Amino acid sequence: MKYMMLMQFGPLSGLPPMDTWPAEDVKAHIEFMHEVNRGFIESGEFVDAQGLAAPDQARIVRAGADGSPVITDGPYPETKEFLIGYWIIDVESPQRAFDLAATVSAAPGPGGAPLNMPIEVRQVMSAAPQEP
Repeated sequence: MKYMMLMQFGPLSGLPPMDTWPAEDVKAHIEFMHEVNRGFIESGEFVDAQGLAAPDQARIVRAGADGSPVITDGPYPETKEFLIGYWIIDVESPQRAFDLAATVSAAPGPGGAPLNMPIEVRQVMSAAPQEP
């Protein structure tokens, strides 16, 4: 079963913005994420993972009346949470997806303390959803 693990960030997460962290803490966080990815690859559960650009670089696109793209800035400042990265994993059970999400959630933050970030876990719908 494939699952997407979504890492969201924003004021409601209670996490300090990464641009306020000491450089060594940012480096430790990124190294942790690389190590997590290596572990997923070695276990055969890795499908894909990507970090995303900041929300100020995002654009909202809709089809215009003639089908051409209508592009606006977004998301808007009132957006409380935004997606900063994701993993797609291929695992044997929902519980395994939850276990891997907990590993990601514990990424180090300022001072090396675990962030306990909220990680949203959603099944990739190639078939009927499985019960957790």
